[in-house]
Amino acid sequence: VTTDFSNGERNFHIFYQLLSGADIQMLKDLFLQRSIDDYVVLVPRNTNSTTSSAHHLEVINAQEDRKDFFITKKAMEDIGLTSDEIFDIFSIISAILKLGNLQFLPDTNMDGTEGCSIANDYELYDVCELLCGEFSILQNGFLTRSIVSKEESLVTDLSASEAANSRDTLVRAMYARLFTWIVNRINDSFKVRASRRYRNLGILDLYGFETLNVNGFEQLIINFANEKLHQIVLDRTLIKEQEENISEGIEWQEITFFSNSPIVSLIERNGKGILSTLDEICHQSLMDIHSPLFETFLEMDNHFLNILNNEPFKSHPHLETHEPERRRKKDEKDNSHKENAQKIQIPSHCFRIKHFAGTVTYDVRNFSSHNADSLHRDLSIAMYECDHSLLKILFPEGNPKRTTRRRPASAGTQFKISLGALLTSIGTKSAHFIRCIKPNEDKNSKMFELSIVQHQIRYLCLIEMMMLYRNGYSYRQDYQKFLDRYKLLSIHTWPFWNGSFVDGVTYLLRELPISANDYSFGRTKIFIRSLNTVEILEELRKERLDELCILIQKTWRGHKDRQKWNRVRNAQIIISNFWRRWKNKSHIVELKQRRREEWASIVVQRTFKSWQRRRFLLALAHNLPSESPLAKEWPHSPFRFLKESNTLIRRLYHKWRCYRYRLRFDQIARNRMREKVTASIIFKDRKASYYRSIKRSFHGDYIGLRQNPTWRDALSRNSLQKVDKYVVFADIVNKIHRSNGKFVPILFVISTSSMLIMDQRTMQIKYRVPASEIYKLSLSPYHDDIAIFHVRASSPMREMRSQAHIPGCLSSETMKRKGDFVLQTGHVIEIVTKLFLVVQNATGKPPSINIETEFEANFGTDSVVFDFKANKDTTDGHHTHHHGHQHSHHHPQHVKLVKRKNKMEVIF
Repeated sequence: VTTDFSNGERNFHIFYQLLSGADIQMLKDLFLQRSIDDYVVLVPRNTNSTTSSAHHLEVINAQEDRKDFFITKKAMEDIGLTSDEIFDIFSIISAILKLGNLQFLPDTNMDGTEGCSIANDYELYDVCELLCGEFSILQNGFLTRSIVSKEESLVTDLSASEAANSRDTLVRAMYARLFTWIVNRINDSFKVRASRRYRNLGILDLYGFETLNVNGFEQLIINFANEKLHQIVLDRTLIKEQEENISEGIEWQEITFFSNSPIVSLIERNGKGILSTLDEICHQSLMDIHSPLFETFLEMDNHFLNILNNEPFKSHPHLETHEPERRRKKDEKDNSHKENAQKIQIPSHCFRIKHFAGTVTYDVRNFSSHNADSLHRDLSIAMYECDHSLLKILFPEGNPKRTTRRRPASAGTQFKISLGALLTSIGTKSAHFIRCIKPNEDKNSKMFELSIVQHQIRYLCLIEMMMLYRNGYSYRQDYQKFLDRYKLLSIHTWPFWNGSFVDGVTYLLRELPISANDYSFGRTKIFIRSLNTVEILEELRKERLDELCILIQKTWRGHKDRQKWNRVRNAQIIISNFWRRWKNKSHIVELKQRRREEWASIVVQRTFKSWQRRRFLLALAHNLPSESPLAKEWPHSPFRFLKESNTLIRRLYHKWRCYRYRLRFDQIARNRMREKVTASIIFKDRKASYYRSIKRSFHGDYIGLRQNPTWRDALSRNSLQKVDKYVVFADIVNKIHRSNGKFVPILFVISTSSMLIMDQRTMQIKYRVPASEIYKLSLSPYHDDIAIFHVRASSPMREMRSQAHIPGCLSSETMKRKGDFVLQTGHVIEIVTKLFLVVQNATGKPPSINIETEFEANFGTDSVVFDFKANKDTTDGHHTHHHGHQHSHHHPQHVKLVKRKNKMEVIF
């Protein structure tokens, strides 16, 4: 049961494994938290506080659960589950945890009827995300119920308790059906897919006998399964074996034992058993669709207990119920009977069954609700209409096309059907039963309580079984089958026996080293007392089979080898004579022909190659390609031996035409070519926007700054006429603000010795950074136009020299305060290329070019990480809305900057 368990117990292990072992991203995708206290289905009922020892045990269990999670996940992968199927399984488990947290508040409708509402609907929203369902459909499934009968169809509101019961029913159904699906998937993975029929091996692990402080409907079902299995064990061992010994005429002393058939009949008898009576009460009480659900279940439990207090249950020797007051006083006076004293201790809402393993007291409260624990159609439809890949398989009855008014089977009926199918399957197989003895009740190692072990030995009838195995026969077989298997062990019965099968077995056993006390002859079977005797027979048979196999192989191989030797010897003599004669003649002829062919081929090849070389060179000389360095056409060599010469001539011709092309260049063209080549070296196959700049010319001065008198006045004002006289690049660009990511238009100038930031209107120099102070340029590999210029933090000695010889330099404090520059421009390839060459010319060493999706920039005393994201879906936008402290700015070119503390995200 996934919704109710006692203190000191745990729910199913997978819940704790998922919370302890899943990584942060998986927990985020599944809307889960790490703590188990956040989920109602993982907290035991009647738990008021957690002690330090319990917390310590929880920490230890979490460590074990973390290891078991990876083992479980690896096992899922090993049986063939895909990663999507594993995630779907975890999403259903997460939905179960979330559904368990739903709380319902009671309210009153306008017509006076009782209804309810969901107190924490955010949990249901998470369930909808996990199961890909609609919130309104799931909400209506929990708060209302559609009831269809032959006369009418209506929709009623559920009370808070009824909605809680529906929630628990759905949780149990989801887990049970998911578990069944996984088991079927495992069996399908292990299934032998072949036309032949193979034997199979199955292992059944059954619940142990349960006796808790409060025993409910689930404990009755579990103990009933143990009663049925115990009955099968007794029937297959003590009963059938003794009956077979007697029918075969074997001398046998009957072993008496306790039979639990009356207890099984008490629980499962059709029409008059406990489960049948409970089903009938549930069916009759739920026929009226206008009855309040909670009152109906309460009345059903009381009515069920009243029936158990009367005949035929009252007189059953294995059933005890609560005695009425007058009967109790009478029993209190009679202290001679211990059973009456025990009956007085039965509470008024309980009854007691004397199981084969001991007496258990059951609380009838919630018996009816758990037995009628059927998932109503509204929730089945809500589950089926979710887009989750597994829910349509787990809830096929939710298909709206399926219309049925058939009442679903109760939990007890379903269990009886499945248990009957299981026991029928066991009855058709050769079953081997393994009894597990529990050494103590505290689940401690190295603790052996003698009374508990003796009690288990008695009620499991282990003493009677040991008597059966000690006095009985462990192996029995028909005479014909026994003789067919072991007749090869005697010379009288091998290879053929023409007499009766009994006589053949008698002759066989007399010649074997087996005592006459180890076996007995029945009417149709031979009985062997010990398995050691059977092992001796099997070992002797194995040795005899080996001898017979060797004999057959030896005889057959000898016969085949003699035949083969005679054929090979005669053929070899004839073939060798003729072959030697032919080989000598053909060798002489072949040698002469080979020498003549080799001489002729050399002459022909030499002449042909000379003619083809001359022909190719003459054709190439008369049809030379264009002298343009961009021309790629070149004639291919028609033969392989001309390929190397053709490649060499092509390289020489290309170098020659490139040399002629460079002779036509002036100094300006050489500089532009140098810039283009440098841009190719830096950005080719590294920056996505590089190919856009190939066809564009690098003009440099896009605003005509060289002829602007205001520019010359600004240089004179700052005494920079000699230093920054030659303008390499000038244009209006956007400077990205360090604090909020906004775009500020500025005039950006690159001279032969420095980088200048100026006011575009007043031409006032705001910042001047010498080329030697720029040590790195950072860009992203995408189509954006953003570049970061990393400025070296100047030492005091360098600042003194800079201020003495190069006016306009930023002071040491200013440089430390401002840090790196972030600019956005459509000429980002040209700016970085020109600044790269300026820094290289000024310092003799080029700056570092960093092209990454994420890098760090220094803004004075702060360090900011720039993270570039391209072609991102709306997920980032969703996250941005939830952080009120973030600043974002959109650029017209679809670039969005989001500042998150020390991280600047660039999204476009």
